[in-house]
Parts: sequence; C-alpha cells; structure tokens
Amino acid sequence: MEFKYLIKLSLRTFVTKTTRTFLTILAMGVGIGAILIFVSLGYGLQKTMLERITTAEALLTLDLTSPAPEALPLTKDKISEISKIENVEEVSPLAILPGQINLGALTSDTTFNLCFSSYFRLGGILPKVGKIFENEKERKIVISSALAKSFNLKEEEAIGKEVKINLFLTKSAENGEEEGKIIEVDEPYLISGIIDDEEMSYAFIPITTLENLNINEFSQTKVKVTDSKSLKQVSEKLTNMGFMVSSLSETVDEANKIFRAIQITLGTFGVVALIVAAIGMANTMTVTLLERTNEIGIMKAIGASDRDIESMFLFESILIAFLGGLAGILINFGASKFLNVLVNILAKNLGGQPVTLFYTPTWFLIFIIVFSVLVGIFSGIVPAKRAAKMDPLEALKYK
Repeated sequence: MEFKYLIKLSLRTFVTKTTRTFLTILAMGVGIGAILIFVSLGYGLQKTMLERITTAEALLTLDLTSPAPEALPLTKDKISEISKIENVEEVSPLAILPGQINLGALTSDTTFNLCFSSYFRLGGILPKVGKIFENEKERKIVISSALAKSFNLKEEEAIGKEVKINLFLTKSAENGEEEGKIIEVDEPYLISGIIDDEEMSYAFIPITTLENLNINEFSQTKVKVTDSKSLKQVSEKLTNMGFMVSSLSETVDEANKIFRAIQITLGTFGVVALIVAAIGMANTMTVTLLERTNEIGIMKAIGASDRDIESMFLFESILIAFLGGLAGILINFGASKFLNVLVNILAKNLGGQPVTLFYTPTWFLIFIIVFSVLVGIFSGIVPAKRAAKMDPLEALKYK
C-alpha cells in the first residue's frame, strides 16, 4: 500500500469519529501535560535556586579559612603563596572588623567586610538594589538590607546616602595601631548597593580605601581555579597546608541530587495520568478494530496484505499519540504561564521578587515527542496485530 493511501485511511477516523478521537487526544495530552508540568516545576525550582545563589565563576571558587588563626594566620605572605599554586587563577581575601556606621544622627553597630571587588564576583554575590563597587579607589559601600532597615530606610532610599564609619581594631596592625583601638574614618562613604539579607547587619567596603591601616591578616579568602577538574587537586593542596576548604560546587551538587529526587517524584505523578490515558487509547483502538471488522474483511478480499492492515492501525495509533504529545506541550506552556502569572502577582502583593517557577529544557520536549510516539506504538501494536490476523471470511460475516 502506498504511503499516501495509508495516511488517507488512517485519517478517516478523525472525520467519522471526531468526538471520540478528540477526547482520546485530549486524554493523552492531559497525561503528557501532567508530566511536563510536574517535571518543569522541578527544573524551574532548581534553576531559580541556582541563579539566586551562584554564578559560573562561583562554581570554580574555593572558600578558604584557617582552623586556628593564631597558629596559622592567613597573612599576605600566605595569600601570595596560595596564588602561586598550580591551577590557581585568582585569589581574593577578606578581612572582617567590627565597627559602627553613622547616617546623620543615627548610629548602628555592624560588621565591616574589607575586600576587593573581585570578592563579589567569585562569591556569586549580587546586589538586590544598586551596584557593587567596581572602582576600588572610590569610597563606596555595599550594605545588607538589615542594616538599611536599622536606619528606617527602604532599600531604594538608602542608595546614594552618605555614611561615616568607625572601625574597632581586633589585632595589632603593621603600622603599630593597637588592638582595641577605635579608628575614625574621616571621609564619608556613599551607599552604592544593597544585598538581600534581612537577618544579618553588615557592610562591604573597598579594602584599598583603608590602605593606611596596612591590614596583614585576613579572615578568609576565595580561591578561583582554572577549571572544574582542578577543584579537587587545589583543594587537597590547600588542605595539606592546614587550611579549611569548602566550595559552593559541593553544595550545588548536593542540591542537584535533592532536585533530581524531587523531579522523579513529581514526574511519577504525571506518569500515573499518562498510564490512564494510554489505557484509554488502547481501548479506543480496540473499539475501532471491532467497528471496522467488516471493512478489514473487504480490504483483505480485494488484495490488502496483513502488513497493510497492521500498518494502517499502527499508524493511526501513532498519529493520535503524536498529536496527544503536541497537545500536552501546549497544555504545559499554557498552564505554566498562567501559574507563573498568579504566583508573581501574589509575590508582588506580598513584597517579594518575581520568579519563574516552571522551566522546560528543549531536550525534554524532544524526549516527550519521542515518548508519545512510543506510547502510540505500544498502545496500538496489539489491536494492529489482531486486525492483521483476522480471517477475511470471518471478518465479512462479523456484525
């Protein structure tokens, strides 16, 4: 049988049994759509989390601290030594000092993080409002939203405000400044960015604006390696030097394992709906077989082969499943957009940020189409073989 006649015969059911065929495709679409929606939710939550906590550079960065700062201080010499380790691309240290920040007549105790601008990039730290300091010679400061709140300021209102700072030295500095001394910084700083943290009060300031302190010891440092393959090697070398080493990539890997479990669990619920739809489709094909028994007898009597009959029924089943897969994809996109809009309206009313809860990878859409065709094959193979094996005389007598 020529392919064009095969298509024409297979499409007849869409004309003669329009309602039943449409409901079968819809049931298949709902099953496929359920899988897509549940799995897309898992991928969306994973993507949203990763975008919020990390960047590509942060995944190549190790966090290094000293387990015993008095015995193994993280000095400038140690930082220089670490930067010379093979496959280490960049090192960005951080010094932490307690102090006070003054805005007009208001004063608040806080923690100051003295760092280079590269610390933000390597740590995947992004401001919620405003910008980080990029020119390290400029007297700009980035504060947490909790610190802004302590001055009764909204995040947007804090940007551009001038503040003055006092630092409390906790160790003797190279220039002879004594431990416990209060350093009053005369020149003010301009608030340039707000980090989303409602719990802890802290501020980041460019360490280069306090060069007169000659800070020699650091609380921690970020170490960026050249590629992901070097993470383990560099981490072992730093550990052998006596330092404590952790990386965001380890946390992300653990989070990905959790999200894979979530995706599998959510996908299972969708599979149940798909199984029900597949059973319904197999039932439809069986009913179609019984309704067209006389037709099968006539076709065989005028020369149609068993292969022709089997191909006709199988192609019809595959076509219905394929259209069901497309319907599922449309249902997924429609439902995802609708639910995202509802969630973002709710988030906006509650003062939150907009999020994208659903994300469907392209490869998964291709997989769904292939999977739909396979469901069509397995649902139609039994009725197709039964039709092919029918005796022409028995089929002609069937009522």
